Amino acid sequence: MILRPSLALLLLAAPLVAQDVPKAAPLRIDPLASAPRLAPLVARPESDLAPVVERFAADQQSLTRRYDATDSPAQRKRMRAFATAWRTRLHEIDFDHLNQEGRADYVLLDNYLKHNLAVLDRDDRKRAETAPLLPFADRLLALQDTRRDLIAVDPPAAARALAQVVRQVDSMRTLFEPAARGAAVDSSARPRASAPHVSRTVANRAAENLDQVRGILGNWYRYYDGYDPQFTWWVKSPYARVDSALNRYARTLRERVVGIPPAILAANTGRAGGGPGAGAGPANDGPIIGDPIGAEGLKDDLEHEMIPYTPQELIAIAEREYAFSLSEMKKAARDLGFGDDWKAAMEKVKDTYVEPGQQPQMIRDLARQAEAYFDAHDWVTIPPLAREDWRMEMLSPERQKVSPFFLGGESILVSYPTAEMTDEDKLMSLRGNNPHFSHATVFHELNPGHHLQGFMQARYNQHRRLFGTPFWNEGQSLYWEMFLWDHGFHSSAEDRVGALFWRMHRSARIIFSLNFHLGKMTPDQAIQFLVDTVGFERANAEGEVRRSFNGSYSPLYQAGYMLGGLELRALHHELVDSGKMTERDFHDAVLQGGAMPIAMVRVRLEKLPITRDGIAPWRFAEQLPPPLPWRSGAMLR
Repeated sequence: MILRPSLALLLLAAPLVAQDVPKAAPLRIDPLASAPRLAPLVARPESDLAPVVERFAADQQSLTRRYDATDSPAQRKRMRAFATAWRTRLHEIDFDHLNQEGRADYVLLDNYLKHNLAVLDRDDRKRAETAPLLPFADRLLALQDTRRDLIAVDPPAAARALAQVVRQVDSMRTLFEPAARGAAVDSSARPRASAPHVSRTVANRAAENLDQVRGILGNWYRYYDGYDPQFTWWVKSPYARVDSALNRYARTLRERVVGIPPAILAANTGRAGGGPGAGAGPANDGPIIGDPIGAEGLKDDLEHEMIPYTPQELIAIAEREYAFSLSEMKKAARDLGFGDDWKAAMEKVKDTYVEPGQQPQMIRDLARQAEAYFDAHDWVTIPPLAREDWRMEMLSPERQKVSPFFLGGESILVSYPTAEMTDEDKLMSLRGNNPHFSHATVFHELNPGHHLQGFMQARYNQHRRLFGTPFWNEGQSLYWEMFLWDHGFHSSAEDRVGALFWRMHRSARIIFSLNFHLGKMTPDQAIQFLVDTVGFERANAEGEVRRSFNGSYSPLYQAGYMLGGLELRALHHELVDSGKMTERDFHDAVLQGGAMPIAMVRVRLEKLPITRDGIAPWRFAEQLPPPLPWRSGAMLR
């Protein structure tokens, strides 16, 4: 065990490097410059299919609001019928008479609908796994469907139905609880039924489904309660009992099958679900379970992203990229006097954090420094308003458990210690968000990264927001990290260590996330993998893995960073290195074209054939230029 000095001593001893960042001058605002020239907007080429995509998105939003009992029988049936009907209508369009942008949207919309149907099939398979644990779920969810159908409620019948469900839930729960000690054995009684044999993953999914059902049932109850005196008279007590029964059952599954300690369950009561006292969910504590989608699920999702590689091939690509980053990391370590001991060099860099309270100013200065660097080279258009309108907020301690680093967009969300954190958590947050790590990621979140992406999406081809993908948005921000590495942005060895930390991290994300979904790596192994291969602080590694597998991100999200960046790197090689486009024209075209799989970006920019059945597979990794080793200022153009 390594003993660390106290946090107070480290704060006194740590060299503060914020003064190394050029201080940002106050932003000068020119109102006329922030208003765009309008003639180019009038002449902007349009997609023939833009109105179709806009209509689909509006109709989908309407149905999502209408069928709000998620995973109910009616919701499942209606959304499947909706996607199938839209595919039928789409195929009625005269494809040959569409312009190139319209053909791209046709394929994108058809691809979107096919994937929706594939996900519905995947959900059906998952439901079959949890059905033995939740035989009553459809009956409860149907209550909300009936309300949405504007069918008058029958209070006595509703009360009887809830009472029956209470008995069913309690019977299921007792199967997972040990028999009471010392209980008399009745030889004439039927043998006790055995609990369904399910994995921790399925039990955890069922517990989350129970929280969801409770929330929907609570919505149904509150609609009538007090407004219909007969309903309240009949249903109030049965509803309270069924809400309590569902809560106890979810808690039993989490404790007895998933293995979450009772103390953690008690601490998190009230954070999930929607009824009174709802939620015994694990929130951001306890074991990380996740829900792997398997090889078939990865195949469907990769097809949706227009990536013609197997998961194993993508892991091999990530391992190759990691090897490059590790080699460069050792060079930086040698420059810092640590030989090949890159972890020692990283420890030195981590200890350059700034004092609490100084992080926002440092981030502001790094953001302005990156914008000035891009201005000096004319690589991409950053409109004046896009420099003016971004904001900064601080992440809560709870959210930092799953987001130990920045989040960004129109606001950059800063992860840094708060007063109520433990000393250990404070130190890990300080070290993980040091200035040199931040140097390589502030522009990832702001300009020309996520903030500029959102700015452009709101102003160009807005209908393509429907086709958003992490390979476009996260991949583009990661692409800028590689681009600035190639162009000498990281002048010091410490900044190179910071940049390479993230590059190694994104390679590792591909490896651990795909292996997890293939069933070859557990969350605990993924945490250790990040500690060993990237040099993560353990708490930050846990937050990273929890974020990856807690269900709030799509299965390929973490792989999208590096893979999307490599796709754009290959496309840049085809179009810019060949002289077909300038840097600025290429980068502006990617941003203004809207979100979509990068393979379709390539087809649009190169005006390649698009058929009703799609586009030709693109083996982008075979067209990648070799990664460039660092040389001080040598790559500046």
